[in-house]
Amino acid sequence: MIFSCLVDADFLDTEAFLDPERASGRLSVPGLDVLKERFDRFMGAKEAEVLATGSLSEVNRARSEVLRQCRGKASGTPGLFSLTVPTGGGKTLSSMAFALEHALAHGKQRIIYVIPYTSIIEQTADVFREVFTDPEAPGQSVLIEHHSNLDPERETQASRLAAENWDAPLVVTTSVQFFESLFAARTSRCRKLHNIANSVVVLDEAQLLPPHFLQPILHAINELATTYGTSIVLCTATQPALEEQKTIDFSFPGLRGVREIIDHPEALHETLKRVRVSVPTDLFGPSTLESLAEEMQDHFSVLCIVNRRDDARDLFRLLPAGSAIHLSALMCGEHRSRTIRRIKQLLRAGEPVRLVSTQLVEAGVDLDFPVVYRALAGLDSIAQAAGRCNREGRRRDGNGKLIPGEVVVFVPPRNAPAGLLRQAEESGRRSLADHASDPIAPERFRDYFLDLYWKQGANLDRHHILDDLKHRGDLQFRFRTAAEKFRLIDDVQAPVVVRYDNDDLLRDLRYQPDNRYLRRRLQRFTVSVPRYVHKRLLGEGRIEEWQPGIFVQISGLDYHPELGLLVEAEQLYEPADLMS
Repeated sequence: MIFSCLVDADFLDTEAFLDPERASGRLSVPGLDVLKERFDRFMGAKEAEVLATGSLSEVNRARSEVLRQCRGKASGTPGLFSLTVPTGGGKTLSSMAFALEHALAHGKQRIIYVIPYTSIIEQTADVFREVFTDPEAPGQSVLIEHHSNLDPERETQASRLAAENWDAPLVVTTSVQFFESLFAARTSRCRKLHNIANSVVVLDEAQLLPPHFLQPILHAINELATTYGTSIVLCTATQPALEEQKTIDFSFPGLRGVREIIDHPEALHETLKRVRVSVPTDLFGPSTLESLAEEMQDHFSVLCIVNRRDDARDLFRLLPAGSAIHLSALMCGEHRSRTIRRIKQLLRAGEPVRLVSTQLVEAGVDLDFPVVYRALAGLDSIAQAAGRCNREGRRRDGNGKLIPGEVVVFVPPRNAPAGLLRQAEESGRRSLADHASDPIAPERFRDYFLDLYWKQGANLDRHHILDDLKHRGDLQFRFRTAAEKFRLIDDVQAPVVVRYDNDDLLRDLRYQPDNRYLRRRLQRFTVSVPRYVHKRLLGEGRIEEWQPGIFVQISGLDYHPELGLLVEAEQLYEPADLMS
């Protein structure tokens, strides 16, 4: 932390001396008190709108109660908090209400909102922009987005400078940026560290903290809260068992003194219970993709979530042409964003939507289907899938009576990929076998996560990072070694720049190799593939290294308008692609 203060001060002093014009361009944004006023005004208008339309449903009442409790608990002593709210319960805005009031009550300097996936961070940032932007100054920056998928069109010189050290009242970033900065050894990444102290940090979807780094992460969270005055909110519908645990056969040095903001999470779950979860009687008997395709065609709108990219591809192809939509990480960020917008438009218009997706749709993507199919997976994934079903509680039968949404768990034809997903699937199978009647009740998750973490054992700190951070005398610590080990995204994946409505950018790349702005824009058109696939594509001449480290897809035929990057040999071409 001291190193961060020194490094950032050195950077800023050097900048002020050598480039005063650049220094004067640093961000000037409204303080937290002004953001609080705008937040209250926005929420007041939203409440008035709901009352005016007469749509104060049970769901909206529950959301109002969550907001009330968040505001009421914000004056509590700084430290560690959990916010357990079912998906669709309004936790994004309610957690922000808590963060604002807690920060102002205790003199915190900023709010840092941490999100696990780049695929949903823009959605959350857009919500906050709608809330906090002054209608009379729409161009004024109100927050800093800091993540790899940021569209440079949304950046300004001031916001780029503020992202260097997070010197802003509201920062929206990813888990990768946040936690890798905490363990970083490079000066440029350490600059922001001292600005995390005395802040309010909201960890959205806390159940997605990576198990292989869980112990170093929890150690850092404890340290921030106890030593550096940082309040941290673990925000999720499926609260993981992160508290310190000591049993006969399992010792888990987790978080200490976590306080739940919601008085009765179990009662809130019952109030917001909008779905019925069906569990197969035989949890080892797989369904075929052909039978799933037939069942999906029986529904006007339906979402099916699978564990594997190839299952998503194969199921999509089994559905009648033009009747289905596909969503997976083989689609670049721009493609996924456009597809999600298209899905939302179709759902709002009451048009039929049959969506086949991998699990990327589960974390924070606000979609609402009457029926959801979910391949057997971890219990948290099943609960997140249920959050895409009947979100507003408005599903009705033919007689106009309100009925719950349907969540159908099925055993897929193939197990989840080996590793953590497979282990989560097995823990989920055990939990579903024991609690088939109400498998996603809040009280189920503690036992589920303890089972999952117990399986990890020493792998909760797979790279022994905490050993590197132990004091070895004479102020000797292995900080650089720990930083090199702490990589949430390892190098088993490699990026490919795909051809998706970006011919102008690719043409510019040929002639502007050092254009940083261009490289940032191209990040929205990349797909990550395993390195062995990347090597094969390069050997087959399907990708080419245009600039050092930048590999570009050669033929547009290798990028399907629905499926994204075609990586398997049999996927190379569709017959229609070859017709003029």
